Amino acid sequence: MHIARGNIKVGDEVAVTAVVRGRVTPDRVSVTIPSYNFPHSVVESTLKAVIGQNMEVTGTVTRVDGDKVTVSLRPLVTVDAEYVRLVESYVAPKGKTRLVDKA
Repeated sequence: MHIARGNIKVGDEVAVTAVVRGRVTPDRVSVTIPSYNFPHSVVESTLKAVIGQNMEVTGTVTRVDGDKVTVSLRPLVTVDAEYVRLVESYVAPKGKTRLVDKA
C-alpha cells in the first residue's frame, strides 16, 4: 500500500495494519507493526484474535518526517509512511468569533 508523500499531516487519524503475535493477558494481544522493530501490545478484549490475524490499529499523527510518520498508539510509534492509511484528515477549527473583548 503506497501513498503519495504530502497526503498525511499532523493531526490526521491514520490506521496501521498489525499482525497478532499472541495473547499477553486476557484483554491484551501482542502485535507486530511493519517497520517498527519493537514489541507492541493493544487492548483486544473480545478473545477472538488469533495468531497471524491482521488487525488495524488507529491513532493520531504527531509528526511527519520525510518518509517516516509518528503515530500516537500509546506510546508513540514511528513507521514508514507506506504502511499508514489515512482514516480521517484533520481539519483545523474555524474561528468565526474573535476572542477580543469589544467593550
